[in-house]
Amino acid sequence: MARIEGVDLPRNKPVWIALTRIYGIGQTTARHLVQVADVNPMTRVFELTDSDVAKIREAIQAEVRVEGELRKEVMMNIKRLADMGAYRGLRHRRGLPVRGQRTHTNARTRKGPRRAAGKRR
Repeated sequence: MARIEGVDLPRNKPVWIALTRIYGIGQTTARHLVQVADVNPMTRVFELTDSDVAKIREAIQAEVRVEGELRKEVMMNIKRLADMGAYRGLRHRRGLPVRGQRTHTNARTRKGPRRAAGKRR
């Protein structure tokens, strides 16, 4: 099993799809990385040689920010918005939608389960 950036890649998937399991790598980036590493994108992960895995690892380190470093940067950006008192920071702090969506109905993913309206007796 190939392990890149602390993530175990699924064995039976093509390389470019398996790379999307890494936080910060989507489909377009995965295709680009495989091309840069000069590896056939349809090769299954279990068929990769150690040199192929090393090439992919080097391409990732040279091209993109992933996993812990990226998560840290995103959290710092959110913290910065909240500290300066920006509207987006307040929405993050309150756990409400940040990008202008309506909240009168919907928004259940951000707001959590409904609270009982008037529980009596």
